[in-house]
Amino acid sequence: MNRIKKGDQVIVITGKDKGRQGTVLNIADDKVLVEAVNMAKKHTKPNPMGGVEGGIVDVAMPLSISNVMLFNPMTNKGDRVGFKTLDDGRKVRYFKSNGEVVDV
Repeated sequence: MNRIKKGDQVIVITGKDKGRQGTVLNIADDKVLVEAVNMAKKHTKPNPMGGVEGGIVDVAMPLSISNVMLFNPMTNKGDRVGFKTLDDGRKVRYFKSNGEVVDV
């Protein structure tokens, strides 16, 4: 079970986008793709058959998973995540600072 999953709200803790928040779009290996964070310019050729216009497009690039923290809405900060097993046997993630369960 991963500490960060697709669809989580995360905050960037280091790098040029430090302090920015976004939603996780994809996770591959130790990289995470966050919407509207770590944007890069990509030059695309026009493709009339595919309906693609040419030009310069902004594309979100992956970040290392160690550079993001799960966003805790109670404290409005990034927070460390732990795992615990509930009484009914489910394994859930929880915030280390206040003990709130992330997965409901």
